[in-house]
Amino acid sequence: MEVQNIRMAIDRHWAASAAGDLVTEHEIYHDDAVCEYPQSGEIIHGRHNLQALRGHHPGKPSGFVIRRIVGNGNLWVTEYVIAYEGKSAHTVSIMEFREGKVSHETQYFADSFAAPAWRAQWVEQRT
Repeated sequence: MEVQNIRMAIDRHWAASAAGDLVTEHEIYHDDAVCEYPQSGEIIHGRHNLQALRGHHPGKPSGFVIRRIVGNGNLWVTEYVIAYEGKSAHTVSIMEFREGKVSHETQYFADSFAAPAWRAQWVEQRT
């Protein structure tokens, strides 16, 4: 039952994030949650600070696509693509849960890049 509740909370979180609903988006976090952005070296302490940071983002996402969500127990991973100002970022969110809410999240962001021609014979190109 707990797995179902966490999955529903994650689905609600990402839908709210895509819609720009800051209140619903942050209901998933404990008050003392920690969120890390390893690529920039930033650590955000507390749900209030995370919500404030996201609320002051200069641009609203113009696209948001969940690729997949996998997890079990207290560890869940979401792969998604988010577009800001016409540029896509492939993103991975790793959420650790405590008592049904996120206590720690790590997010990785990667820019798209053109596939090199030399490996075309071994790959399928996603559209």
